[in-house]
Amino acid sequence: MTGENLMATPPTLLPDDSATDAEFHAAVGSIEALADLLAAHPRSSLGWALLADAVHDPQSPIPGYAAARVGYHRGLDSLRAAGWRGQGPIPWSHAPNRGVLRSLYALRRSAKAIGETEEVERLDAFLREADPTASEEIEYLVAAAAPPTSAIVILGSD
Repeated sequence: MTGENLMATPPTLLPDDSATDAEFHAAVGSIEALADLLAAHPRSSLGWALLADAVHDPQSPIPGYAAARVGYHRGLDSLRAAGWRGQGPIPWSHAPNRGVLRSLYALRRSAKAIGETEEVERLDAFLREADPTASEEIEYLVAAAAPPTSAIVILGSD
């Protein structure tokens, strides 16, 4: 018998950890506070993704890459514990999944900055397959968290 599999893979939904996630969101803006929380909650892919965002620097991408890589692996561990078998949707609409998806995004961003073309392509495919809307949602969040251009001071100008 040949043909398309009519039984789609069910979405993976990670367990709710909104109390810890709220602590991490409250710590955004302080690398030290994020690091302290990660010491207490090292399995949080959201925490690692937020740290990767906090230390992200396109001119010096290795610290962001390292934090995102840890978040990625912690996320894979969480997904597997929730029954994920390497494929199927990981919906952005389910808030507990966002840490994993943000870690994937941060790792892709840092991999691009260090020239890891194959990894970028693999992570692009992973994000699209997990949730085609995730990258756009994350880009919106990252842009919203950036300081307004009026806060940028150009050296040598008044």
